[in-house]
Amino acid sequence: MAVVVALAGSPGSRSRSSGLLQRGIELLGESGVTVKQFSLSDFVAEDLIYGRFDSPDVQAFNAAVKHADGLLIASPVYKAAYSGGLKTLIDLLPEGALTNKIALNLATGGSAAFTLSLDHALQPVLNSLKVKLVVGGVFATDRDVAWQADGSFHVEADIEERLHIAINAFVSYLPHASRAATDQRALVDGIRLGRIST
Repeated sequence: MAVVVALAGSPGSRSRSSGLLQRGIELLGESGVTVKQFSLSDFVAEDLIYGRFDSPDVQAFNAAVKHADGLLIASPVYKAAYSGGLKTLIDLLPEGALTNKIALNLATGGSAAFTLSLDHALQPVLNSLKVKLVVGGVFATDRDVAWQADGSFHVEADIEERLHIAINAFVSYLPHASRAATDQRALVDGIRLGRIST
């Protein structure tokens, strides 16, 4: 069975990016993928700021990444880039930590103008860690996703569709995954129409 580490790049459990990540996790579960979740709130801030590689929490995270087949990352976009807290954690991964691993990036932000921010900001960092493949990404604006008063998380239909396409593509590259019924034509059309970034 495939194993994926899901990483929330926001410390808030009710942030839009964390909600989008949770929806991605649900879809992975439906595809038979085991998910290990981490959030910035799982780590002592000083351990991240001062680069404490010997922190038990950091070591547990690094071990989980080492034994995972893929990495699902979600981050809010600040100043046209992913969160600084996420960068401090990624900096604590050892060299080559993502060798032979598949990644999928999710992001939320105030404007569609930041759609390519993760491709330009986060993907080079993942490449430096020797990621095998980054399977595009899904970006949602603050109007596309939101927490509701009843505690549920609302995702607009077009974002939900993009997320399904991206998760199916992600799962299709994972080893040992029970294959989701990926509609290859829809995937190609989605990429062609710019519905998921490449």
